[in-house]
Amino acid sequence: MNTMKDHKNVTIVVEGTPHEWPKNSEITYIQLVALEFPDFEQHPETTYSIKYTKGQGNKPEGILIAGGSVKVKEGMIFNVSSTGQS
Repeated sequence: MNTMKDHKNVTIVVEGTPHEWPKNSEITYIQLVALEFPDFEQHPETTYSIKYTKGQGNKPEGILIAGGSVKVKEGMIFNVSSTGQS
């Protein structure tokens, strides 16, 4: 039995940086932006574009919009970029 996975996290990749996230959970647009841009709350006028790949079987890739969330999967990749003024 692999005791390393007993903590029930998966590794997701946000802009090339690995992050641990609880297995069988969702990650929201705001949580993803905060992982990439920790100071984003000080800039409410900025909007972000989030694309993902290697997602769950029924939705392996897509775009996450403000207010949205997606279920995480081991090895899932997120691209988070600032799109400027809203």
